[in-house]
Amino acid sequence: MADNSSKVNNSNKLIDLHVHSSASDGTLTPEQVVRLAYDKGLSAIALTDHDTVMGVQEAMSVPLPIEVIPGIELSAGYGEGDIHILGLYVDYKSEKLISISKNVIKERDWRNKKMAENLAEAGIDITVDKIRKIAGADGVITRAHFARFLVDNKYVRDKNEAFAKYLATDTPYFVKRRYLSPEECIEVILESGGIPVLAHPVLYKLPHNELENLIRRLKLSGLSGIEAIYSTYTPEEEEYVRTLADLFKLKITGGSDFHGSNKPDINIGSGRGNLAIPYSLLELLKD
Repeated sequence: MADNSSKVNNSNKLIDLHVHSSASDGTLTPEQVVRLAYDKGLSAIALTDHDTVMGVQEAMSVPLPIEVIPGIELSAGYGEGDIHILGLYVDYKSEKLISISKNVIKERDWRNKKMAENLAEAGIDITVDKIRKIAGADGVITRAHFARFLVDNKYVRDKNEAFAKYLATDTPYFVKRRYLSPEECIEVILESGGIPVLAHPVLYKLPHNELENLIRRLKLSGLSGIEAIYSTYTPEEEEYVRTLADLFKLKITGGSDFHGSNKPDINIGSGRGNLAIPYSLLELLKD
């Protein structure tokens, strides 16, 4: 339920602009995510599932006085890997956005099938159908679901070992996806009325000059914001991203990247206990 009054005074309102549900690789349903955010005293959240807006309608229909911002997190090809572009305030009924999302999910499905085949050849009793039981009928399958399967079936001790042994990009089982370009991601977000934001730039581990060149390139395509407040940042990293926001005249956003039990150390709204994202950032985005 968007734009209802909060439980706390405006000056004390807290938000979380990067949250995942079971519509992609989170473990809570969209409704459960909203109810948890409300119980934690948050005034607004953005549901930003990977490459899909399928959970947004459910989240926005929860009858609680908390603002739910329709969002998405799109993966874009960059170098040998990928970067992520958040779309905030997207029109989740946009035909183009839904079409792009379906195409991206088809690409994920192709990659997942190939990875399952690679793992099966290594002696692991795995199929996409078995992974689908973990992700749910409508969930977007990601490597997090593969990791959970490997842990649950005792092929590895924990998620970190699953990635190190089987799922990381440098393992023989990994299959590279064909990605949209960053510019294509920004274009579809803008065309759906959204605000494009570079998610967690520190996580890409790029040299400073390369990251700055990337942001300069994306700004020319319409990038509007940068995620300066994030669960895993050190104070120095947050300060650096804030400096980039000033340098490139970008809006600052912040989010926990909450995934439920798939990231058990990350709590909605508070991250690892280090987050307190003020509502004032959202007011600036609305302006």
